[in-house]
Amino acid sequence: MIECLNDSFPKAFLRARCAIYSRKLFIFFVKFHHFIFTQTMDKQTLFKISYGLFVLCAEENGKDNGCVINTLAQVTDEPCRVTVTVNKANLTHDMILRTGKFNVSILAENASFLTFQRFGFQSGRNAMKFYGTNAPRAENGILYWTEGANAFLSGEVISSQDLGSHTLFIAQVTEARVLDPALPSATYAYYHENIKPKPAPVATADDGKFRFRCRICGHIHVTDTPDLPDDFICPLCKHGKDDFERI
Repeated sequence: MIECLNDSFPKAFLRARCAIYSRKLFIFFVKFHHFIFTQTMDKQTLFKISYGLFVLCAEENGKDNGCVINTLAQVTDEPCRVTVTVNKANLTHDMILRTGKFNVSILAENASFLTFQRFGFQSGRNAMKFYGTNAPRAENGILYWTEGANAFLSGEVISSQDLGSHTLFIAQVTEARVLDPALPSATYAYYHENIKPKPAPVATADDGKFRFRCRICGHIHVTDTPDLPDDFICPLCKHGKDDFERI
């Protein structure tokens, strides 16, 4: 019995050590991969892509709603088709998914920050975004936004693609109208430089809290931890952790 124990002990010991080293090697490769990825994947690069800004509108069962997007693109000329990509967290997304129709207003450089607050910083699930406005309806029965917009178009969805957090809608253009040919369209970069208010200095506090500011909408999140969770989403603009900076 003693000989058997002595004989089996080194094997069991070696198996345990191999398991430990295998785990350490796995952790090393995970950390190495993460290091290489973070060194080669600068998400600020994505902000260099040129985007327009649009108010996407939908209607369902008498409820009008809209949200701000930067994902409208023309994909074909004949037939005339466009795509819009919409975050699944938005009520507008669900309405388009069910009705298959939408309007898009193309925002111009004279658009006010109030438009972005109205359609981008509150949810249609608990707010009437068109309340108190005189927005007209297009031929498809859906409202479209005209304040600070230079054109609008109507789309009828012909197909969609699930992209995970978003849905890509491909639509046939059924109506299109220029509202003001003299106004240049606003870009995402123009919004950040000229429309979005510059953030006011934040006073430091000795309360032991950590503060993070969203680079997109300016929302300030206060937390007890020095970092945000990986799945953190801005409650206003729905952007993720990578768009927050510690202040």
